[in-house]
Amino acid sequence: MVVVTYSPGEHLTALLDSLPAAGRHSVEVILADNGSTDGSVEAAATRPGVRLVRTGGNVGYGRAVNAGVAALDPSTPWVVVVNPDVVLGPGSLDEMIAAAQGDPRVGAVGPLITTQDGVVYPSARSLPTIGDGVGHAVAGWWWPGNPWTRRYRQDALAPAQRPAGWLSGSCLLIRRAAFEQVRGFDPAYFMYFEDVDLGRRLGEAGWINLYCPSARVVHHGGHATVRAGGEMARAHHASAYRYLSGRYPAWWQAPLRLALRVGLAARAALSSRSAVVAGGAALPDRRAD
Repeated sequence: MVVVTYSPGEHLTALLDSLPAAGRHSVEVILADNGSTDGSVEAAATRPGVRLVRTGGNVGYGRAVNAGVAALDPSTPWVVVVNPDVVLGPGSLDEMIAAAQGDPRVGAVGPLITTQDGVVYPSARSLPTIGDGVGHAVAGWWWPGNPWTRRYRQDALAPAQRPAGWLSGSCLLIRRAAFEQVRGFDPAYFMYFEDVDLGRRLGEAGWINLYCPSARVVHHGGHATVRAGGEMARAHHASAYRYLSGRYPAWWQAPLRLALRVGLAARAALSSRSAVVAGGAALPDRRAD
C-alpha cells in the first residue's frame, strides 16, 4: 500500500486502523511523504509494517506514488494507492484482489467510494471528451443534472461491477505489472487528472479498469487541499488543460487548444473567487444499499 501524505493528521490513524479488517493478506505500507510537518507520519511509521519514504518536498501526487512504488519489493504483485483520508471497509481489499484475479486483463480495480455522509461518489467514469469535458466544466456547478456531467460521471448507472474509462485515484488497486508497463503515473501532473491519465494509458495498453462496488471505502476528502484552495484550483485547471489538450495535438487543432486554455483560465479565476464554482457539480443523493 502506498499512501501519499502531506500533514494528514488523525486521518492517517483512521486509515491504518481500518487496514486489519480490510483483508486477510499481509500488507506493507509505504508513506510517501511530501513534506509533512505535523508529526503524524513519524508516529505512524512506528507501527509494524509501516515505512516512511520522504520524497524530498511537495513533489506532487503522482510523482510521490511512483516513489512509493519504487520502494516496494519488485516481486510485490499488487499495489493499493490510497489517500490518507480514506477509511477502508471490511473485506474491501479482499474483494478488489478477487475481482482482479478473476480476469488477467484487469490492470486496476476501484471500490465503491462514499462520502462520510454516505453519498456514493462517482468514482468510475468515462474518459472525458472535449464535449463532455467542456459541458461538465461550464454547466456542472449551476446545473448538476446536465447531460454532459451525467454522461461523464455515468450517473445513470447503478453501482455494479463493470469496466470504466478511469477510476478515482483516492483508492485504487493496481496490478504491479500493469503499473510498470505504463511507467506509473505521469509526474508532469502535480495534482488532479493523474488518475484520468493513468486510466487512459492502461486502457490503451490493453488493460481493463474495473469498478468493483462490492468493495467499499469512505473518503473524507480534501484535507490537504483546503489549506491552499486558490493554488489547488489553479493546479486542477492546469491539469485539465494538460489532459484535454494532449488529446488534440495536431497543428491544425491549435485553435481548439487555445480556446481550451482561455476557457480553463477563466474558470480557474472564477473558482479561486467562488466556492460554488470551485465545488463543481453537486453529487446526486444516491446511497449505497
